[in-house]
Amino acid sequence: MTIFSRAGSSEAVIPKGVGALCGIQVVSTLSYSVLYSTLVLYMTGKLGFSARDANHITGVFVAFNYALHLLGGYWGGRILSFRMLFCLGMLAQIAGCLLVAMNSGDIGLYGGLGAFLAGCGLNVTCINCLLTRFFEPGDSRRETAFFWNYAAMNAGFFAGFSLSGYFQMLQDYQSLFVLASLGNLAALLFCLRAWPYLADRDTLFSQKLPSAKRRSRFFGVLSVFALPPLLAFMLQHAEFANRLVLVTGAVMAGVALLLAHRQRDGVVRGRMQSFVVLMLVSTVFWMLFQTAPMGLTQFIEHNVARTINGFTLPTQWFQNINTLTIVIGGPLMSMLLTRLRGRGIAVSIPVQFALALLCIGFAFMLLPCGIARASDTGLVAPMWVVASFVLQSTGELLLSPVGYAMVGRLVPQSLQGVMMGMWMLTVGVGSTLASFTSNSMSAGGEGASPLFTNALFAEVFLKLGLLAVAAAMLLWLLVPVLRRWMAESGEEAEAMNAAPLAESRECCIEQTA
Repeated sequence: MTIFSRAGSSEAVIPKGVGALCGIQVVSTLSYSVLYSTLVLYMTGKLGFSARDANHITGVFVAFNYALHLLGGYWGGRILSFRMLFCLGMLAQIAGCLLVAMNSGDIGLYGGLGAFLAGCGLNVTCINCLLTRFFEPGDSRRETAFFWNYAAMNAGFFAGFSLSGYFQMLQDYQSLFVLASLGNLAALLFCLRAWPYLADRDTLFSQKLPSAKRRSRFFGVLSVFALPPLLAFMLQHAEFANRLVLVTGAVMAGVALLLAHRQRDGVVRGRMQSFVVLMLVSTVFWMLFQTAPMGLTQFIEHNVARTINGFTLPTQWFQNINTLTIVIGGPLMSMLLTRLRGRGIAVSIPVQFALALLCIGFAFMLLPCGIARASDTGLVAPMWVVASFVLQSTGELLLSPVGYAMVGRLVPQSLQGVMMGMWMLTVGVGSTLASFTSNSMSAGGEGASPLFTNALFAEVFLKLGLLAVAAAMLLWLLVPVLRRWMAESGEEAEAMNAAPLAESRECCIEQTA
């Protein structure tokens, strides 16, 4: 089971098991994208939740998904093998989708989302860590494998968003969630089929004695099964959970500053300080970016003219603009940075972060312009949303790959695991903040005409856009200081810009291993 058989030399052969992982990536991403893009619409349209409650729950769902990536990286290869942890996670996702599909009150929604979240949060890291272990660090095939893994992931997002939109048009959520569970079942079967090729290699778990492995498996299985009820509780008390995420984020920021201050080596201390500054600034980016499944989805659903020549575009289909921009823009961005390097222009990390903030700031400032040109019924032309998503995705391309790569560049080896967790937590904190800003978009305007709600949306979009632009300007002023702290040479900036595109989504986090 391989992606390629041979391409001129034995070095081009992709190891067995990589193809299975790509198939797993497609169908597992599909199920996540279904819930990511549909959760708010399902809760408000089908279950009768207020927009406020739906936003809080979605914020917890996205935030804890990122937090669990770190837990998956820690448990996998230590308490359980990566392949066993993945299979347990897939079983949890199957059960979760079926529970949500049953529409059986709180148990179905919160229990189902808790089970799905436990599996999804743990599994993303497993896929990337399994893929990493097929190759040595200098193996040229590694980048090829991650490219295909990246392509498979985007195929999953595209399929998931497309299917979500279709079934949402039919208001057939039950079939949609059952279909998502079948995708998880397919991922489980892929894993079992490729079981011999997915064994752990040189992990702590693989080096344990048989008796120790049995004890570890028992503890690991209990730990995995303990997660769904805990997560269900957090989802049911979503406002409390969101505030807990914010408090945790503030504490972690303080810890990061303390760790940076304690570094005796001046160069290391400076790089750690620059990492903390960039991490804090990136929270602004993720706060805006993660409004997509919450406030921005509600805006598209109710305030955008989605009917073209008699056909109504499903709200979720707009999410595919991000996927297409990443797929098309990724290589173009790489070519642009390569050309700049060829001319002796190395775009530093802080500059890329500032440009990302500018892109997403302008993306949100475009939306009030579209609202100002709305029709007599208050509906906004869809091209304004399309342009906004393109700019948001461009910002993601500038920030996300560099964000993951800079952990290895700026943080000492002994602290990379902790700092990777903190970096992922910034996305979770951003998601939580996005739930609060999304609530401000719908305050007092639920069910009202777009003519009434447009003003509120325009006000919040403009404030968010101006905040991002202000953060970009501040970061731009700090660029000389940050570059000095980072002791960044042209060669280091070039290496950072060459970070693999496979890391440009949150899912690509094999560094947590």
